[in-house]
Amino acid sequence: MARPVKLRTICEKPKMNIFGPKNFKENFCVEMSLEEYETIRLIDYNNLTQEECANFMGVARTTVQKIYEDARSKIADVLVNGKTLIIKGGNYQMCNNNNHGKHCNRKHCRRFNN
Repeated sequence: MARPVKLRTICEKPKMNIFGPKNFKENFCVEMSLEEYETIRLIDYNNLTQEECANFMGVARTTVQKIYEDARSKIADVLVNGKTLIIKGGNYQMCNNNNHGKHCNRKHCRRFNN
């Protein structure tokens, strides 16, 4: 029996969830999960290490490494092949107001204000 997937903590859903050419075609798109989006946000946008990202998301660093590699591969596919990126779904839970400081995007969250 397979081990159940641990939920990954994310801060908030992206403001926009579809990116790409104006001539959107259903069969020419790439789906990115919300936890993949969150790793890109934390590592590339907020300049965290994979270890810091893993602590924030509540998973192992190796898990973050795999999620990050998958996300970067999808972004490359979108850019190189002119596909549409759709961000949705995944195995996640919203943050629970732990103390993570400036890397939380939710203005009403205690993590944002510390």
